[in-house]
Amino acid sequence: MRKSSAGRLARIAAGVSAAAMAGVGLAAVPAAAASDQLWIVSPWELALPKGVDGGEAPVSTVALGLYHDNADYRVTDGKLTVDVSGLAGVADVTWPDACAPAGTTAVCSFPEVPLTGDAPVEVKLRAVAGADAGVTGQITYQATAQTDSGTMVAPESSTTVRIASGPDLVLGPPAPVTGVAPGSTVPVPVSVVNKGNEAATGVQVTLYVTRGLDLGTVAPQCTSEPLGEGTIKALTKIDCLFDDVVAPGGSFALPTALQATVAPYALSERVDIGVHARGGAEDLAPENNGAVAQITATNTADFAVRGGRHTAAAGATVRADVTFRNRGPAWIANLGSGDPVGSVDVTVPQGATVTTVPDACEPRTADGGWWENEVRTGAPRYVCQLPIWVAEKQTVTFPFELRVDTVVTGAKGAITLKPPYGTGFAFDPNTANNQAKLVLNPRV
Repeated sequence: MRKSSAGRLARIAAGVSAAAMAGVGLAAVPAAAASDQLWIVSPWELALPKGVDGGEAPVSTVALGLYHDNADYRVTDGKLTVDVSGLAGVADVTWPDACAPAGTTAVCSFPEVPLTGDAPVEVKLRAVAGADAGVTGQITYQATAQTDSGTMVAPESSTTVRIASGPDLVLGPPAPVTGVAPGSTVPVPVSVVNKGNEAATGVQVTLYVTRGLDLGTVAPQCTSEPLGEGTIKALTKIDCLFDDVVAPGGSFALPTALQATVAPYALSERVDIGVHARGGAEDLAPENNGAVAQITATNTADFAVRGGRHTAAAGATVRADVTFRNRGPAWIANLGSGDPVGSVDVTVPQGATVTTVPDACEPRTADGGWWENEVRTGAPRYVCQLPIWVAEKQTVTFPFELRVDTVVTGAKGAITLKPPYGTGFAFDPNTANNQAKLVLNPRV
């Protein structure tokens, strides 16, 4: 199944997520167009707060949507059939204008089906009076849509609705901040409301801060821990434990508003924020316990690659380093996606065979296709993955060893730096040094 996530520093701090995952039910079914598929966006589970002391229960929302995969197709007239017959005795339903109810079902309309998994239709649920915690019900979904080639049918999915009791700490999403000058200070808002039916007795706030930001001393109740290997740490974890009691409908704020100082080497920075009730209390909707404050500085980073010139007789083996350098001034990190900051494409010079391959490099055919041989040596081309973050002034070296089989005077292999996606690095002001040569037996 596919999942969407708000605010995680993927592959950097294991288990670190500022927000829980919201599910999208998937399964393989026939589609009108073989290269496209219609999907339903719906939560797997919803904890519905019960009323307290006979009072009316608070309202919760089920966010629903449709999307498809292929941008080459236009998908229209989406119809999502929502069946709430399984909520009898569990929850009352209020339908939005986009849905036409008939008994215990409703058909929700999507005139244009997007490519993204947005959920614009909000169905409101309220636990029925007297419903006990632990009682469950189910909502089921079916969907169709139209393309030029016919009707698309989505995999069926469902949401389990469970009556529960507890706090629901909701973290307001900070607006992204762009165009920030290095050295300046920007606010990082942390706004929390308890939308549950029980008080949160104590609040834990956890912050994961990228190295281009400095939050200073957040509060006396906080501890700080750098994360990552080596002398340069990509992240700082700040964990805060507060004794505040947040009643239903009440709010929580840090003792002092957060301020982030932007470092000279900052570019695309973030603070992943998570809040939880202390004491082991179950949060009714953990998916809204996290948010990301995105702060983008006005800065650049000059990426460069370097090859070398080597002389060797036939039968000799030479070490040929391929070197990447971030000349700064900014560091670059893909902490949210976990993608390498780029790759280095290396073509082997004519007349030579690679006998030792760096661990981060994968063999390719001459035209860039997959290398089918079981051994990694001997390929005509290699793609070397850079780390997911590189500090300013950091160098990454890929040490190849080449055996000269035939001396070819002035044999040149190309070295090309490539981004993980697209055709260039938007932050790089000098693309001329994104290419270099690896030369064997250069002309004198």
